[in-house]
Amino acid sequence: MTENEVEGAYSIGVVSDMLGIHPQTLRLYERRGLVKPSRSEGNTRLYSDEDLSLLRFILRLTQDLGVNLAGVEVIMQMRGQIMQLRDERDHVIRYLLTLLEEQARDQPPTSLIPVDVRKLVMKAARRGSSP
Repeated sequence: MTENEVEGAYSIGVVSDMLGIHPQTLRLYERRGLVKPSRSEGNTRLYSDEDLSLLRFILRLTQDLGVNLAGVEVIMQMRGQIMQLRDERDHVIRYLLTLLEEQARDQPPTSLIPVDVRKLVMKAARRGSSP
């Protein structure tokens, strides 16, 4: 099977043509650690669909917004931290929901109007995550 037959695996030349940038630019991005394409057995760079998405993001920053590569590195680090914080927040919410549901099962209802704790917590989480 050749690299073009593998779904979502594109050579540097194909990616260069797709994005309208020079292959040296892609090599520079790899040297700077901005993108990490996989390698074939013949050591050919293979870019995934995820790599393409990341490259489009980098190009938007550099070409459309005028951000230099040092700025792109900082933005990508911050983006990673934000994603990690979101994952941690979601984990905490799931944990709290579990605790609240366990507590609700263990105690008889005390209110006249039933309260769906899950909806309240999710509503609060959405409010907290909006800009």
